[in-house]
Formats: sequence, structure tokens, C-alpha cells
Amino acid sequence: MLVGESEVMRELRTRIGRIARTSFTVLVEGESGAGKELVAREIHTRSPRHRGPFIAVNCAAIVDTLVEAELFGIEERTATGVRGRRGKFELADQGTLFLDEVADLSLTAQAKLLRVLQDMTVERVGSTGLQSIDTRVIAATNRSLHAMVTGGQFRADLYYRLSGVEIVVPPLRDRRSDIPLLIDHFLRRHSRTTEVTIASAAREALTVYNWPGNVRQLARVLERAIALAAGPQITLADLPDAVRHEYREVQAGAGDCDDSLRGWCSRYVRLVLERCGGNKRRACDVLNISYHTLQAYLEYPYRPTRRRLAHENREAAS
Repeated sequence: MLVGESEVMRELRTRIGRIARTSFTVLVEGESGAGKELVAREIHTRSPRHRGPFIAVNCAAIVDTLVEAELFGIEERTATGVRGRRGKFELADQGTLFLDEVADLSLTAQAKLLRVLQDMTVERVGSTGLQSIDTRVIAATNRSLHAMVTGGQFRADLYYRLSGVEIVVPPLRDRRSDIPLLIDHFLRRHSRTTEVTIASAAREALTVYNWPGNVRQLARVLERAIALAAGPQITLADLPDAVRHEYREVQAGAGDCDDSLRGWCSRYVRLVLERCGGNKRRACDVLNISYHTLQAYLEYPYRPTRRRLAHENREAAS
């Protein structure tokens, strides 16, 4: 389930809907934990193949010598003690095969994959015949395949075969307005076993954090907080130090240099804008405020906290 109502998520859903109507091979790119498999499942669910199987394969976990057997199958009695079985391509016939971390395949395995994508036929290990398949392939990677092609680590012909239709999954830091929705989603998921709420300060801290591990990291942090919370509410103290760090800068400012609510909000807006790479429209989306309101907070006299001022002075001295 893709959770989020930010502009980038609405655009992503629109793109998914258009791609789902086709049977073309798709390349899904994005950072680790951003939700590439969720996107692949959404494409499958909204496609004419939704009644067929969805088979997910982690290419990084397949030993190179077993790639053919895992993906294409193996015939009975090919070797002593070996039982015949269908490969992942056959298992996904009439459905979708999701090849996660396709960049981790060896060059030899890439050549074998290219042959199957070109002909849509597989040859089981130990067989002399070809088996036709009707399988849609969605590949995913958290690395730049284009850069890997340049470096000789990925076959150019396979890259061009995979990259005809691309989807880029945005990192969580680029859609911060979705974080409260994701928090509520994960809390509801665990409500069957543990009834828990979250304090406003903890919610704000989760929104400020930069999330290098994306949605997956957010889910794990909430699981940790639920497990360690002393009561039925997650508080700021229940979050890891790494998550609390950025929030301290904002929270400390209220009593550090200016007690006014406007001054506190001005510092918070500047922090979010910095996290958005200076993109004001993205910051407005994250903060759920108008462009005019954002400008008003930015025009308010900037008075850094003592901690921030000391940090800026150290940087200037160095």
C-alpha cells in the first residue's frame, strides 16, 4: 500500500496507473527502503495481470552458480540428488516477476537474463528444449545503472532493455508531509496487538529527521518505540538519539533566544527549507502552508540559537 498525499506521490500514482495498463518491462529506481517493491506490487495489482502471480526475487541473494536454476528452472535428475523444479520465470507466467537489486547480478548472469527478455523463452538447466513464457518483468535497483554501464559493471544492452520505462521512487525526505500519514499507518498496523498513540513532540521529531533509510527505517523506529515505550504513548524519549538530534535544534530555540511563537516557527521553517535543498515549493508541501506564509516566516528577523551561533562561529573560524 502506497501511503502519501504529497505532490510527488500523486505524480507517482499517476505514472503507475499509466504504466500498469501495458505489459512493458519496467525499471524502478530509488534509494534503499524507499518502497520499490511496493511500487512493483502496485503496478501488478492495477494491471490486467492482477489475477496472475507476483513473484519477487532478491538478485543480491542468489549465488552466481545457481542463477540459472533459480530463474529458469532445472530438469529432474540433472545431477545426483537434484529434483526438477520450475524457475521463477515459469512460476510468474501470466503474472509479474520482480527482480529486486538487479544491479547485483554478475555480468554472466546479466547475459543470461538478457537472452530471456529478448526471446521470452527459458531453457531449464539440463534441458535441450525451450519453454515459452508470458511474464512481465519489473526490475529494481538502488544504484545508478547508467553509471555502472560507464564503469563496465553492467551490460549496456541489458540496461537499454530494462530502462525503456522507468519509475523513480522519491526518498522520504522529499515528501515530508507524508510522514504523519505514514506514522498513523504504522501505528494502525500494530493496533491489533498494542494500542499506542504518539505525542506531538515525538511526531514533530520524526518529521524533522532526514531518514537515510527511508520508509523502512521509519517503520523500524516506530516498532522500537512501541516496544520500549513505558506507557500507551510514544514520547520524544522513546526515539533514538539520531532522530531526536535535529529536533533539539528547533525545540531548544524557543527558550534560547526568542520566546515568541513567531520566532520559533521562523527557525523551524528555515530548518525544513534547508532539508528541502532550498526548494520553497517543496517546503510549503512539507509544512502544509502557503507560499505567502512561508515568505512571511522567512522575512522574520533570523535570530539563531546559542548552539547554532556557536556552530556558525566555529565554521567561520575554520
